[in-house]
Amino acid sequence: MKFRTKIEIEPFPIKIEHNETIFTIGSCFAENVGNYFLKYKFNSLINPFGVLYNTASIKNSFELITLKKVFTKDDLIFDQGEWHSFFHHSDFSNHSAATVLENINHNSKLVSDFIKKVDWVIISLGTSFVYRHIEKNIIVSNCHKIPSKEFSKEFLTVEENTNNINVLINLIRNESPKAKIILTVSPIRHWKDGAHQNQLSKSSLHLACNNIINSFENVFYFPSYEIVIDELRDYRFYNIDMLHPNDQAIEYIWEKFSQTVFSDKCQLLITEIKRIIDASEHKIRNLLSVKTKEFASSQINKIKSLVKIHPHLNFDDELKKYFLYLNENNLRETK
Repeated sequence: MKFRTKIEIEPFPIKIEHNETIFTIGSCFAENVGNYFLKYKFNSLINPFGVLYNTASIKNSFELITLKKVFTKDDLIFDQGEWHSFFHHSDFSNHSAATVLENINHNSKLVSDFIKKVDWVIISLGTSFVYRHIEKNIIVSNCHKIPSKEFSKEFLTVEENTNNINVLINLIRNESPKAKIILTVSPIRHWKDGAHQNQLSKSSLHLACNNIINSFENVFYFPSYEIVIDELRDYRFYNIDMLHPNDQAIEYIWEKFSQTVFSDKCQLLITEIKRIIDASEHKIRNLLSVKTKEFASSQINKIKSLVKIHPHLNFDDELKKYFLYLNENNLRETK
């Protein structure tokens, strides 16, 4: 007997190798999956603009990067004691305009340099609803809790979503012609829009993604939405808000993603990296014992051996920790 529907996913014809560069952008789901890339030592840049929910905001962000836009105070808005950018997440907001501008412009340079060498771009799309600032007449990436009367709510049609993604892919490939693109629709439901409106919103994104993958080479679709909504359709896979997938669900999606898009060689390397990470997270009771020093020396040798074969790997944090274990004087100072 079968007790659930299982999403069958065709393996991608082109696989991700561990030494390739990964860029994720979009909804908070992009951060959830992106954190695994960071954990397993991929050369990756995760949602550098902060969470972006719609195709227009994602496209606008890339346009600003490719135009090498330098933000000035005139590009910011002041509200409730803080300076904000309508093109960035509230993580960039600050009481000091100078701090906001420094962080935004530094981040733009970082993204500009990274995107020139990127191999894979993963785009997570959350909603087809956008908010336009009435006075400035721009679609914003974040409303920053500014009164709703200053915005109008709009719906992006399939054609508009398709066009935005089309422009976005061309912007990416103008910077890095080799870039492969993975599109996915976030499984997180935007319940404040209403159940029916959320379905329309996701449907517009699905149809737009289908249009795009039929128009471009090396653009693929990964069904994260379908996995959660159909295969994991049980509230035990959700957080307490009953909308966001919980850690177990995200872990499961990562496993499915790994099987679909990583080469066999990449998956084997991730397994080796995981062993090292799990060991480094092991809680040491007696930091000054001989066994602790032996354990640290063993792990340092394993890391060095792995890095010798895969020089792109960075275990600086783990090595720092283990070398501290070997230095008894430093350990005594920390106690």
